[in-house]
Amino acid sequence: MRTAFNEEILKIAEKDSRVFMVLSDIGYGEIEPFAARFPERYFNCGVAEQNMTGVACGLALEGNMAVTYSIANFPTLRCLEQIRNDVCYHKANVKIVIIGGGMAYGPLGVSHHSTEDIAIMRALPEMIVLAPADRIEARAAVHAMMEHEGPVYYRCGYKKEPDIHKCSIDFRIGRSIEVRSGTDITLIGTGTVTYRVCQAADLLASRGISARVISMHTVKPLDREAVLQAAEETGALVTVEEHNICGGLGSAAAQVLAEAGAGVPLRMVALPDTYIHEVGTHDWLLDRYGFSPRSIADTAGKLIGAGV
Repeated sequence: MRTAFNEEILKIAEKDSRVFMVLSDIGYGEIEPFAARFPERYFNCGVAEQNMTGVACGLALEGNMAVTYSIANFPTLRCLEQIRNDVCYHKANVKIVIIGGGMAYGPLGVSHHSTEDIAIMRALPEMIVLAPADRIEARAAVHAMMEHEGPVYYRCGYKKEPDIHKCSIDFRIGRSIEVRSGTDITLIGTGTVTYRVCQAADLLASRGISARVISMHTVKPLDREAVLQAAEETGALVTVEEHNICGGLGSAAAQVLAEAGAGVPLRMVALPDTYIHEVGTHDWLLDRYGFSPRSIADTAGKLIGAGV
């Protein structure tokens, strides 16, 4: 997915001289084409994420569109004060891009995991929060992000995540995408884990359960209409996110349901409120923490009293 992002940002930069890339000690075969094509619009600030964010904000306040870019939690947690006080407070046109959300950098441990980012970023005023599910959404999300005037957080996948879409999509910030229809329950995924949500829906279908699948690629602003419509039409919801259970997609959906007085059951498949102490591959960690298709399907089945 990161390849898709870098290809699209280069296309946009070819047409718009306001696009700058500001990095913190990263490259390694992905961003070099941008650096080679636009060296005057490329800055690598080294291991100095606070400076990276400050430079990007300065560029944006001069009328440009600055993209900060690094892996996992480094463009967010290390420079949160600068994002809050410089970018969001001034509504600066800065796009914050991370590569490898959740536990994508599994073998590197918790220092390279990004499992609190959605909660933190969606709590910042003026910030848009995007988490595309596959390469098709990722490409569309780049264009939507760059067309939006103001701060955007873009949670990009790491490598070759499977696609969930088989055709072109209508990608709009704040509007989810229904991946498949269903009448018995709705599964709402965000980010690359949505592929496993689709696999869970296949398992549920084999058990005679019709599951609607929604890709909630925008966590802020959340598609309230889609959540409430799913609640009314299917009667039960399961949110799935590779993120701490506190403050992410599940919390956002629960708030929508509570405010609307929608008395439907909701379950959140998410990481427990703890650090991930185990070290292993991304897939192993996903299975270990309840994101296997079977585990998601079992959660959904139990929620509607259909057993396992």
